[in-house]
Amino acid sequence: MSVADFIANNKDRFLNELLDLLRIPSVSADPKFKKDVFAAAQFVKESLEKAGADVAEICETAGYPIVYGEKIIDPALPTVLVYGHYDVQPADPYELWDSPPFEPVIKNTAIHPEGAIFARGSADDKGQFYMHVKAFEAMMATGDMPCNVKFMIEGEEEVGSDNLDKFVLENKEKLNADVILISDTHMISMKDPSITVGLRGMSYMEVEVSGSNRDLHSGTYGGAVANPINVLCKMIASMKDENEHITIPGFYEKVQELTEAQRNRLNEAPFDPDEYKEKLAIDDVHGEKGYTTIERVGIRPTLDVNGIWGGYIGEGAKTVLPSKAFAKISMRLVPDQDWHEIATLFENHFKSIAPKSVKVKVKTHHGGAPAVVSDSSVGYQAAEAAMEETFGKRPIPTREGGSIPIVALFQKELGSDPILFGFGLDTDALHSPNEHYGVKNYFIGIETIAAFFRHFRKLSGK
Repeated sequence: MSVADFIANNKDRFLNELLDLLRIPSVSADPKFKKDVFAAAQFVKESLEKAGADVAEICETAGYPIVYGEKIIDPALPTVLVYGHYDVQPADPYELWDSPPFEPVIKNTAIHPEGAIFARGSADDKGQFYMHVKAFEAMMATGDMPCNVKFMIEGEEEVGSDNLDKFVLENKEKLNADVILISDTHMISMKDPSITVGLRGMSYMEVEVSGSNRDLHSGTYGGAVANPINVLCKMIASMKDENEHITIPGFYEKVQELTEAQRNRLNEAPFDPDEYKEKLAIDDVHGEKGYTTIERVGIRPTLDVNGIWGGYIGEGAKTVLPSKAFAKISMRLVPDQDWHEIATLFENHFKSIAPKSVKVKVKTHHGGAPAVVSDSSVGYQAAEAAMEETFGKRPIPTREGGSIPIVALFQKELGSDPILFGFGLDTDALHSPNEHYGVKNYFIGIETIAAFFRHFRKLSGK
């Protein structure tokens, strides 16, 4: 039986297993889901064992565990290391989901006429890393395993991968591989497959602005005492000018500027601005002056408020001047920005623009380095050939706006460019209510990953 036939004969089981994994609410950011995060790790371990791994173990860390697995067919053959994460983003606000986030349902959509799996983590990243597990199973079951394989599936990606650095540094020999595969990105479309060659980094901050020692009556004190919410909004607004240029001193000092030729190549990717606006239900795009939409999300840094709160937000009215206001702010970074340096620049600037009428606290949550990977390596050539085989079209190299901190770490410590081999779409509502992942994407991903192993061995000359 061929790998393709095995996948076709086991489609229902492959899909149902993913649905079972999606039912586990493995939210790493919220301690109330701690047991569920550990349950997801156990699920991954057992799945690797059933697929044919000789080694499948849960490796404890100071936080949530890393699941490691391997199948060494022959030490002389090339070795592929697969990275993914089993933790997911919080599903809040639950009321905006059309179906419960941890009760996966399959529904047909205009973009996914064959059906899409609606559930938290379906595209980011359970549906995508699980493709590798099933491709591994298919290759093992059919006796068509061209390379050795190792798996490292973590449980803290959505909270900054704080314990991954230590694990990688302490297990370099264990993780040694010829190429690294990561499926945690998206393609341009099913008609225009693509491979990501660049990711932005991130620096994630939280700020607190305090005024009076208690909430105050807005009539008695309004106009005489600073309102922290008003002050916070003004401070945030001041961090961008009329051209959407970030005003933090030194912020752009290390930004790597692309040549005109590089920018032109980037903009060769298919992009319909009207379709883009229609998908998002917006009347116009928005961003830094002088750059296209593709450039704004791929090669330019950003500063965005991810959450803001304070005062009374319950039913009805309460005339109050709040004593505190808060905001969570993230900055997406590009080569060669250092997220630690950017966090310091942000903190110093934010404190400097605060009026004397308030006090300010700044907390750094987490961050990660930006990364650019080669599109001329053997690994990239194998991924390109595999996609051309299954999609019938040569993939386009693109840069993506998201962040995967492990990429820069792998480049530095393991000496290899990861292949960002994602099969999601930018319409999959990652981190949002109604996240979903196409059923067709899931299965074509499994087929393409199996094809990658075959092409990689051939191109490696081993």
